[in-house]
Amino acid sequence: MRTPRIIAVLLSTMLAATTVVSAAATPSHHDHHAHHHARHHADPSLLTAGLSGGAGSTIGPDGALYVTEPVCGEVSRVDRRTGAASTFVSGLPVQQPGTPGGALDVAFRGRTAYVLVSLADPQVSGLYRVGRDGVPRPVADIGAWSIAHPPETDYFVPSGLQYAMEPYRRGFLVTDGHHNRVLYVTPDGSITQVRAFGNVVPTGLETVGRTVLVAEAGPVPHLPRDGKVVAFTPWRPGTREVASGGRLLVDVEKGRGGLYALAQGHFTPGNPEGSPADPDTGQVMKAGRHGVLRAVATGLDRPTSFEIVGRTAYVVTLDGEVWTVPLSHGHHGR
Repeated sequence: MRTPRIIAVLLSTMLAATTVVSAAATPSHHDHHAHHHARHHADPSLLTAGLSGGAGSTIGPDGALYVTEPVCGEVSRVDRRTGAASTFVSGLPVQQPGTPGGALDVAFRGRTAYVLVSLADPQVSGLYRVGRDGVPRPVADIGAWSIAHPPETDYFVPSGLQYAMEPYRRGFLVTDGHHNRVLYVTPDGSITQVRAFGNVVPTGLETVGRTVLVAEAGPVPHLPRDGKVVAFTPWRPGTREVASGGRLLVDVEKGRGGLYALAQGHFTPGNPEGSPADPDTGQVMKAGRHGVLRAVATGLDRPTSFEIVGRTAYVVTLDGEVWTVPLSHGHHGR
């Protein structure tokens, strides 16, 4: 990791001239900072419930929210105005009992949907394309590739745990939170490694032009100082720290007023690796001018991903709910 440095040029297009400086604060500093600004916390509102688990999400070409349901192997379309949910894709590999796998993320290229599936053995773990007939078919076997190309970091699941994907160039960037790397996967089945990390547990993704932002949950027990957002440009050397201070970060998004991250919350030491955070401790956080993440919404129950449209964040939770969080003008970085 390079020494933290000012990266205003990198993020100026999305931070409205707000300079972001990398910083690594101690947990006590973050806790004090969050408490000091508690009066600015937004109140989440339930938009929809009853999904068969919740994992990844995206805004589709029609403006609706699309959410993967790993328990039943489906993707649902959620109306952002009414909260009405309907099945968009079915027939995906279902989540294996006792694992965090299944259909974990969804994204579009044009009007064609793609779904990321992980830990689907004996079915394909990888990229699925949804055909015009609505049937999802595997186009890239990431699990098999991962077994044939093991990471340099320690692992105990040979196929890895692919967590999130983001459209990039003609394909998708895919994080592997177990193998600690980012892959580039194309719809024709090509797979290459574009960035390898130490034990940082990369999770959610966002892009700003050619630059890629990655949320890092950090190793167990997922302390705030290890919850970071880093930036890099694929196929170029160097990784830069952008922000830090979130407990078990699972996603990152650019918003109208700045950079936001999603923290799943407090992790009880002693719980098995890969376990979710404690219930009702999740937070939507915003990066301040000095790279410190502070909470703008709290009390979320094990959030897994979020999307930002205008001044509203749509937060998906592990138990199959979608919550809205207003991102008001009062959420200024400090």
